[in-house]
Amino acid sequence: MTVTDGRSLALFYCQNVPESGEKERQALEKKYGGLIHLFPLPCSGRLDSVHLLTALEDLADAAYLITCPDGTCTYFEGNLRAGKRVERTREIIQGIGLEGERVGIVIGSKENPEPLAALALKIMEKVSRLKPSPALKRRTRSNGTV
Repeated sequence: MTVTDGRSLALFYCQNVPESGEKERQALEKKYGGLIHLFPLPCSGRLDSVHLLTALEDLADAAYLITCPDGTCTYFEGNLRAGKRVERTREIIQGIGLEGERVGIVIGSKENPEPLAALALKIMEKVSRLKPSPALKRRTRSNGTV
């Protein structure tokens, strides 16, 4: 499977991720079309489980979060709190029979910082291996197809 196989991704990310400005966000959305939904956050610690669960229900086959590197959070421990919330969300979706890989976190690297586009590509490749989510409310086109 490839990125073009139709799996969609809701990608939440800390605005401190390298090359994550509006211009880069728009380029990614253009590149992946409707397969990616990008949500910049002032801090990854602002993300709650309900955001990830709602994304899985209404927007995407998978929901991921990219945080700033450990120890560099502007708000001290936002990325640590976010990691706990992602793990809790993974437990919830596994409890209802979905694969845990539908929710994930990527922690940025201090030593080797990667731009948003590179991280998004890695996540999209991982997501492309998933089957379509049975939890996603797929919208039908006017001709009745998904």
